[in-house]
Amino acid sequence: MYPATAIIIVLQCMLTKAQNKYIRSLTQQKFRYENKVFIVEGEKMAKEWLASNAHIEYVVVTEPWASANTALLKKQGNAKVCVATDIEMAQITTLSTPGEVLLVVAMPGATPPPVTQSWYLLLDRIQDPGNMGTIIRIADWFGISHLVCSPGCVDVYNPKVVQSAMGGHLRVNIYEEDLPDFIARLTVPVFAATLDGANLYSVPRLGAGALIIGNESKGIAQNIVSLATQKVTIPAFGGAESLNAGVATGILCAYLVAG
Repeated sequence: MYPATAIIIVLQCMLTKAQNKYIRSLTQQKFRYENKVFIVEGEKMAKEWLASNAHIEYVVVTEPWASANTALLKKQGNAKVCVATDIEMAQITTLSTPGEVLLVVAMPGATPPPVTQSWYLLLDRIQDPGNMGTIIRIADWFGISHLVCSPGCVDVYNPKVVQSAMGGHLRVNIYEEDLPDFIARLTVPVFAATLDGANLYSVPRLGAGALIIGNESKGIAQNIVSLATQKVTIPAFGGAESLNAGVATGILCAYLVAG
């Protein structure tokens, strides 16, 4: 009589060379979108995805991790569970230090955000993966369900974005659209984060609105700024020229959304 952990490993496969090559290809945007999947790594994030209703294509694990997480793997009846060696995990990882579990997850269908009296984050050409992931995580923290990216933004399924977002992709609807088209449909005030805006702390707090965050070096495109109800800025008390886009988003949301 085999123990339950052994049954799982016997019934599933060892990672093949073809699967190894396929997973490694997903570090490139072209192949992510051809296959409509992305990579999730790190034990904490992997467990969160495995416990969710997300569609998971592959679960690649080391044998010790599989043995220690039998119940969690049993819930993934439709996923292919592949056991990999430490060397193979090092070959497919996007992290500096390989973990013991990696998921290949299906991209959710892009859903146009409904026009309601709620908060939205609008991103104009955010390019840095760390900033994008941080902003998704901030949206998740403040309960902002909809994030709209302009076509010039970094890919939200870039492994560095997914890592920085720390599970935010599970709860934040991320949609791509030309921002002027989306803003035209909104019925809430639209705030543009600019260096020449009104002092943030003089702005009345509202129950709903949209906040535009611009490109790290160029800011918000002028044609988009012109559509805002009001420009706002975080007052500076020191000598820094500007704030990191992710940091600025957190400060702005803490006042406008949570205030």
